[in-house]
Amino acid sequence: MSIFSRLRGEGAKNSLAGSAWRFNLGASIAGKPVTERTAMQMTAVYACVRILAESIAGLPLHLYRYKGNGKEKAIDHPLYVLLHDEPNPEMTSFVFREALMSHLLLWGNAYAQVIRNGKGEVTALYPLLPNRMTVDRDEHGRLYYRYQRGSDEATEEKKAKQETVILQPSDILHIPGLGFDGLVGYSPIAMSKNAIGLAMAAEEYGSKFFANGAAPAGVLETPTLIKDVSKLRDSWNEAYGGSRNAGKVAILEQGVTFKPISMSPQDSQLIETRKYQLDEIARIFRIPPHMIGDLEKATFSNIENQSREFVTYTLGPWMARWEQGLNRALLLPSEKGRLYVKFNVDGLLRGDYKSRMEGYSIGIQNGFMSPNDVRALEEWDLIPAEKGGDTYMVNGNMLPLEMAGAYAQPSASIGGSGNDSNNAPSDDGRKENQNERKPLLELGREPE
Repeated sequence: MSIFSRLRGEGAKNSLAGSAWRFNLGASIAGKPVTERTAMQMTAVYACVRILAESIAGLPLHLYRYKGNGKEKAIDHPLYVLLHDEPNPEMTSFVFREALMSHLLLWGNAYAQVIRNGKGEVTALYPLLPNRMTVDRDEHGRLYYRYQRGSDEATEEKKAKQETVILQPSDILHIPGLGFDGLVGYSPIAMSKNAIGLAMAAEEYGSKFFANGAAPAGVLETPTLIKDVSKLRDSWNEAYGGSRNAGKVAILEQGVTFKPISMSPQDSQLIETRKYQLDEIARIFRIPPHMIGDLEKATFSNIENQSREFVTYTLGPWMARWEQGLNRALLLPSEKGRLYVKFNVDGLLRGDYKSRMEGYSIGIQNGFMSPNDVRALEEWDLIPAEKGGDTYMVNGNMLPLEMAGAYAQPSASIGGSGNDSNNAPSDDGRKENQNERKPLLELGREPE
């Protein structure tokens, strides 16, 4: 088989290698070769991969440290800069995570080489192509990673061509997708190649339909014998074939007639098929249809709900894979009980301005948010503490549950003593309940 045939995917098969499916340029039932790269030529696949990759890459990623009953950002830790800013001198954190997430969505696995110093601390992370990585076990059952370097890599070493590098698990950041053994993920493109292949076939059919002048194919009939049939066909195609010749009036001579024999796009339901395959591809990646441009069934209310479901049910599992994979591979054993990696999704869950302000108002009035907490979320300048920026307040009309109905009871019961010692005469001789003069928050305090 020639190299061009292999590039087109002819004669390729799915094969089971080790513990995972290895997808090797397979052909779909529709007859179209589907690979991770050819699938990206489908606009729906490209849109889904781009949305998920950019969403994960754009989320703030922080390293936190447990502190008492709360947490704080471990800005002084070397790993914080690698995850938040730049994992290596050649790329930003956004580009690094975007590349790995694309690998994860297309090949089902994301790999990165972990560079450590003499103390075992991570100093750099470099992405590796998943189609060149093989996960296997040695004779003692220990995992190892075998990476095949290629000549297209950015290296000056000529010997790097087809060089095999053996890497230990401590040198690899591996984030697997869905898989049955927990070690290696399956390629979503491989598992869904027939659905993607059908979409590619429908797209090709539509393209050829317009390439033929948006007219159905047919036959030319003549009552006389024609010696050079190919010349007649070529002259016809040259004069009336292609979209540039659409709408031309055909002139037939010597009794030649044209009879169409192909089905129209309406008969073959081309448009309906392409719409269905759009939903099918969105279903593979669990993307709401409106996010890839399908607004046929979209309304203002369901778009908002679908956007929140996208964060919860689509990004949520992917973020969990990333967070747990980063914690397992990058933190030292002594750090795993004190540090952890976490995405911040507050920006994606923010509502409109009115809804946010109403929520902040509830938080301030009920004492679980301070004005500076709100301003920090909105990225506004903080109010100085001496001016009340860090003060937690509560609505003065609220009472502890055990004091419900206190105002309806006699004044002696409010004081809790049952005598008149708490009641001092006023200047005009009248007795006055001293508890009524205290702030509301002091009503439930024990007497000193």
